[in-house]
Amino acid sequence: MTQYAPQLRVPATYMRGGTSKGVFFNLTDLPEAAQKPGAARDALLLRVIGSPDPYGKHTDGMGGATSSTSKTVIISKSEREGYDVDYLFGQVAIDKPFVDWSGNCGNLTAAVGAFAINNGLVDKSKIPDNGIAVVQIWQANINKAIIANVPITNGEVQETGDFELDGVTFPAAEVEVAFVDPADGEGAIFPTGRLVDTLEVPGVGSLHATMINAGIPTIFINAQDIGYTGTELQDDINSNPDALAKFEAIRAHGAVKMGLITDIGEAASRQHTPKVAMVAPPSPYKASSGKDILGSDIDVLVRAMSMGKLHHAMMGTAAVAIAAAAAIPGTLVNLSAGGVDRDAVVFGHPSGTLRVGAKAEFSNDRWHIAQATMSRSARVLMEGNVRVPAPQI
Repeated sequence: MTQYAPQLRVPATYMRGGTSKGVFFNLTDLPEAAQKPGAARDALLLRVIGSPDPYGKHTDGMGGATSSTSKTVIISKSEREGYDVDYLFGQVAIDKPFVDWSGNCGNLTAAVGAFAINNGLVDKSKIPDNGIAVVQIWQANINKAIIANVPITNGEVQETGDFELDGVTFPAAEVEVAFVDPADGEGAIFPTGRLVDTLEVPGVGSLHATMINAGIPTIFINAQDIGYTGTELQDDINSNPDALAKFEAIRAHGAVKMGLITDIGEAASRQHTPKVAMVAPPSPYKASSGKDILGSDIDVLVRAMSMGKLHHAMMGTAAVAIAAAAAIPGTLVNLSAGGVDRDAVVFGHPSGTLRVGAKAEFSNDRWHIAQATMSRSARVLMEGNVRVPAPQI
């Protein structure tokens, strides 16, 4: 009888953050080979999630077979002055042996502070008996600062509450998250130097596009320019292969114009970024939950693609991009939202609505966003050990 090695047992926490969920690890709990970037780490995380899965179900892993639920997070105590923890995010592809480290997950950011506190990575002096623990997070994918305001009751993270977030079934405690100087990397917030570009996409046509680096690189287009209203739900897009191909072509050509890749062929190996989102002026629609969203409830409609599919709600990092673009007069998002000066916007997404805030300043011939804020919620779903066969590297 053939002898096989036993499964690895790796301490892990399964958490929901915002409208996403993922498997969280303390860096020092990972097998030694996976404590540094490389093939061993990627192989481990792929096996944890259950990818690549040609069946697209993640039956043999912790993933949920959607971009929102095929996520991994590695947290470590920060050695940077002024920060409590470093947060590294890995977006795991569903049908490919690939972990994308090119961007952040804004939704799971809401769970980082709680995980850090629960795992003893935040100095106890910063945690009140009752009140708010301010956790300073260094986002290691994009080298940016994030501040999480985590509610504390009797010295422990407060997870239950009455804060409702569209796209999440049950209420929970509110976690306010602030993204500091969210322009991606060290580049300009508008990589082309223009608020609106003309994007030439073979087979699609010439499209007006606002391409912005804030939260996550995002390409905004007008919904009507590609035959949509901006009120679409997931099935309207995800059941149409031609529509998915159109959005991927827009994403690939936009990535080249943004300087993220040099050739459209590289887009296949950079699935997490950039995002593509379509915008439209306010209009009533019925959300995926059946809830009626009135045009008067919102300032703008936004629908965003993530990992090749229409997102069921809104990625947190894309919400930062929406906030930033809405605050800058002349962008497609701002124009669809009425073309007025604003420091906050309520947008409609497939699951409902979300309010995000950002203040824009123009100085030294460029736009700058000092901080973008939003409220999310987070909670532990399960904690203990994840079991995986030892990866074959």
